[in-house]
Amino acid sequence: MYDLYEGLIFDMDGTILDTEPTHRKAWHQVLSKYNMHYDFDAMVALNGSPTWRIAQFIIDENQVDLDPHHLATEKTTAVQEMLLDTVQPLPLIDVVKYYHGRRPMAVGTGSEHWMADALLRHLGLRDCFDAIVGANDVQNHKPAPDTFLLCAKLIGVPPEKCVVFEDADFGIQAGQRANMAVVDVRTL
Repeated sequence: MYDLYEGLIFDMDGTILDTEPTHRKAWHQVLSKYNMHYDFDAMVALNGSPTWRIAQFIIDENQVDLDPHHLATEKTTAVQEMLLDTVQPLPLIDVVKYYHGRRPMAVGTGSEHWMADALLRHLGLRDCFDAIVGANDVQNHKPAPDTFLLCAKLIGVPPEKCVVFEDADFGIQAGQRANMAVVDVRTL
């Protein structure tokens, strides 16, 4: 089905792994300590953003004076404690398994590199991917194209010969800006 493309690039959270419920639970756990809340729909619009950027949004919405990087670290710690026990692959993982060894593949995620690596290893999927690019690997995050451009470079495929699988508006914009074909997995 995707044989026209030389390289396949996958977002992770919400695209190949069902991490969203765990992320929401971790946010709730951390924010309850500060008596803060978040708008779920607004958070969905930020999917694909680095955690500190989401933390800054929550801080602004709650009109409190906190360091977004500190809040993001707390949330990441909470996720780390529960994620390995709860995360499951999504159906798109069948595409990953089908193309494993047939096409170069990468993960381009708004999660930290180490988190993506740990999750993929835990699920026995790390060897399917030739590269991982996380939020800490680039300066400009989605919707900037940097994440996906670095993925293409690391797998040795020109951007215009790659297809990106995404579940978030920021990621779709990033793929388009990288001059790649984009599959919005929300429509599959």
